[in-house]
Amino acid sequence: MVKNNIRCESYHAQLARWPKEGKVILAQHDEKSVTVYQAYNQSIGQYAARHQTFGGDFSFTRMTWVKPNFLWMMYRSGWGTKANQEVTLAVKIHRTAFDSILARSVPSSYEQSQYNTRDEWKSAMARSDVRLQWDPDHGPFGDKQARRAIQLGIKGETVQSYARDWILDISDISEFVNEQRENIKDGRLDLLCTPKESVYIPADESLHKKLGLDL
Repeated sequence: MVKNNIRCESYHAQLARWPKEGKVILAQHDEKSVTVYQAYNQSIGQYAARHQTFGGDFSFTRMTWVKPNFLWMMYRSGWGTKANQEVTLAVKIHRTAFDSILARSVPSSYEQSQYNTRDEWKSAMARSDVRLQWDPDHGPFGDKQARRAIQLGIKGETVQSYARDWILDISDISEFVNEQRENIKDGRLDLLCTPKESVYIPADESLHKKLGLDL
């Protein structure tokens, strides 16, 4: 099933395939692209979908967060009901661009397994304009999972490249989100459809250790 340029599938069918725990990147991807999600107010979201880039009221001086995991985005936006998060965007970007964001990322909190000292970590933070966070993934009802979900904060030159050069398509999927939210309200997980996602493995094996992926 395809809706708003997004390949969709039964939530239950996907749940049976997804890892139950560990740090994994769940995403809709193919050989050339990866889809990430963002939620904005009407002004920013509609501008982006109409112009296929970010502009208007979008701030290029603040950090913006992208999430490749749809249900993690739904948890953060309350299924499109939180203030200034009413418009859900599915942003398809070049796969090489997504890997570039991962390569530039530095954890938002100190990771002893990656940095010998806090000063080394702080120095890496100062040189990077990408922040990496692993947070508990969440189910359709907001229930916390053992599996970890990734989100990436981008600013500076990276957000400029993201907006101007890396985007293949921006789809406003708010109507789809609203439809699926009704299934959540009614407790009808048998009817719930979500974007078809699978484990994403970066081509560069050095990123596996850098990101702490559980493969």
